[in-house]
Amino acid sequence: MAGKPKVGVLALQGDVREHAALLAELGADVTLVRRPEELAAVDGLVIPGGESSVIDKLSRIFGMQEPIRAAIAAGMPVLGTCAGLILLADTVVDAIDGQESFGGIDAVVRRNAFGRQVESFEAELTVAELGPDPVKAAFIRGPVVESVGPAAEVLAALPDGRVVAVEQGSLLGLSFHPEITGETRFHRRFLDRVRAVSAAAA
Repeated sequence: MAGKPKVGVLALQGDVREHAALLAELGADVTLVRRPEELAAVDGLVIPGGESSVIDKLSRIFGMQEPIRAAIAAGMPVLGTCAGLILLADTVVDAIDGQESFGGIDAVVRRNAFGRQVESFEAELTVAELGPDPVKAAFIRGPVVESVGPAAEVLAALPDGRVVAVEQGSLLGLSFHPEITGETRFHRRFLDRVRAVSAAAA
């Protein structure tokens, strides 16, 4: 339908359905993206949580790595959660041998910084850009942002100072999973960016 932002969820591995359902609930026209032609048909992309090394490997098998890098370089809005943050980081620490990222965010991110899945936890975060109400964040074997370059902006950190949300231009990377805690504001922020970029290109 006219007026609906056309967005994709990278559907190679991970919690694809949760993101797709939330985006549809927020009024987006959602496509599951596995091939370059599907990426070319959307105006924004979500890279879901999952296993970053598997998503990286499958992106190369499916011929998606370079098209995604090109889309990021061209200014496509991208939201990456958990593994998605790892894939958006320019530098990844504790990556498996041969693992690559798409890049785009001037940051160093460490894989599995919060330990094993049994050590998953929830926390409330203050995110000034989203308003006064705290963000309920679920961390499941999540990464942490170890350092941020001058091009990127920190959106949120844990009380101990570890950075867990960063933004750079139209790219937004989160260590946690807003799609499973009922938190919609990051997805709304992403959709606002998609609308703005689409309007500017029209």
